[in-house]
Amino acid sequence: MANRFRTYLKLHKVSLTLAFVSILFYYTFAYQLERTDFPKLLGLFAALFFLCYKLIQFEKWNATFLFSIGVLFRLTFLFAEPNLSQDFYRFIWDGELVQNFMNPYLAAPNTLITQPNLIISNAELLHQGMGSLSAKHFSNYPPLNQLLFALATQLSGKSILGAIIGLRSIIILADIGIFYFGRKLLKKLNRSTHLIFWYFLNPLILIELTGNLHFEGVMLFFFVWSIYLLSIHKWQWAGVALACSISVKLVPFLLLPLFLKYFSFKRSIFFYTIIGFTSLVFLIPFYSSEFVTNYSKTIGLWFSNFEFNASLWNVVKHIGILFDAKPWELIKTYGKITPVLTIGFVLLFTFLRKNKDLRTLLSSMLWILTLYYFLSATVHPWYIIFLVLLSIFTNFRYALVWSLAVILSYFAYSKTDFNENLYLLAIEYSTVIGYIIYEISGHRNKS
Repeated sequence: MANRFRTYLKLHKVSLTLAFVSILFYYTFAYQLERTDFPKLLGLFAALFFLCYKLIQFEKWNATFLFSIGVLFRLTFLFAEPNLSQDFYRFIWDGELVQNFMNPYLAAPNTLITQPNLIISNAELLHQGMGSLSAKHFSNYPPLNQLLFALATQLSGKSILGAIIGLRSIIILADIGIFYFGRKLLKKLNRSTHLIFWYFLNPLILIELTGNLHFEGVMLFFFVWSIYLLSIHKWQWAGVALACSISVKLVPFLLLPLFLKYFSFKRSIFFYTIIGFTSLVFLIPFYSSEFVTNYSKTIGLWFSNFEFNASLWNVVKHIGILFDAKPWELIKTYGKITPVLTIGFVLLFTFLRKNKDLRTLLSSMLWILTLYYFLSATVHPWYIIFLVLLSIFTNFRYALVWSLAVILSYFAYSKTDFNENLYLLAIEYSTVIGYIIYEISGHRNKS
């Protein structure tokens, strides 16, 4: 036994060293990094991406090793307070409301905090922590997401750290589920199963999901489970799983028209009915006459009020400024046009592509979301995670390049006024678009 262990250490000493260094870097990222320290953030992220690449290169056929270190990397964050995002305060706030049978869609935190005898643990800390922007708006997180927030706070022991550990545990379990069903789906698509590690070990996924507690990973667990169920012809259960995905984050809703061609018209109607009914089940506990108005108003803000890490919007804004347009008025107009253009792209991919097999269907999803993010005025780094997962089931790798380049957007957090550096954003997007052109031209040459 001892000889076998020594032999294993000898054969894998380089990979074990890389894994150990990665843990040290993730520990530094989790516990010793201020988000205002952009050079340190950039250096750590770039180093971790390089280490990820080398680990997959050296051990891509050793799934047990890579899976184990992926879990260890995640556990490194277990007791850390998120340092790149304050959204978790709002998650815990909403979870406290739900577990106390209060509807998070009916009153903004700024209203609730003024009420005497508010039954929310750590209410003042949560209200201050979430920031003024979040505190003045109704919740925009879908119903199943709210139930998961409530589960985490129920198990928290009324402490913020306990809630953080609860949220993080849910996200880690979801990533393990993505690994499990992702490998199965890769086999069904006759693709190399080691590709799943470009998701499971990707620093962007570890930092933004496990580290910063964004629930894209939970959404993607239900999404990849749904697609796997489609691959084994269990389309009814696939509809249920996809509805769960939409009920965590709304993004998969954008992709629903693509199933019109994947199924026959009759079956697609049944599929959409299953999704609608399942979504309604999650919605019923939160429904009231004010829900639709409040929720649609909050979602509308993302199109017409906020901007971060945008590509096309920054071009439009600066051209508009040259013609004396006011940015705060221009973004409202742009926000009205963006949904129309997005729907147009969705319809084009729905009716002009033969989405009859899963490979083509997943490729269409990848391109629709890519175009949507290019149009969006707000593209937070964790939005790219959906593209990273979709890309491993296709022949395109530009999403992996983007998962590295997107860290440049965090320069804005090094400034007290959150001003973005347009030169860094230009590097980010020119790199990604350049790689897209390279990949498209390469595919044309092959064909």
